Amino acid sequence: MYGANACVSASARTNVAWTRRLFDQGVVERLAVIALGRAAGFSLGEIARMFTPDGKPRIDRRLLAAKAERLDEKIRELTAMREGLRHAALCKAPSHMECPTFRRLLSAASKSALTKRRRPTAKAVAGAGRRPGNPSAAGA
Repeated sequence: MYGANACVSASARTNVAWTRRLFDQGVVERLAVIALGRAAGFSLGEIARMFTPDGKPRIDRRLLAAKAERLDEKIRELTAMREGLRHAALCKAPSHMECPTFRRLLSAASKSALTKRRRPTAKAVAGAGRRPGNPSAAGA
């Protein structure tokens, strides 16, 4: 899968009944960066751009900072949702619809679902500091 995206390539193959690929340490490290990037929510395209053509890491720090901000925002949203659900599970109101806390949770959920907030993507943030003719302005 990653080989198709030019993120990694095998250095050799063993000659046994079933084919086994051998990878050098640099490839193993690239796979670790890929795994970390995927866990953080980066697309394979974004991850592929984190490497030079010869496979060395070149990670844009602004891209990382933008992704960290998005994760912080998501954590805040999920924390609020968790607390609302815990309250609803223990609420003594005869019906959830009579619980003011549950009603606020519903209101927040409907606003979130109905309002399409356009947020800058990590890719857009990373490219924001680049000037025409200066592709390396993003830094490492």
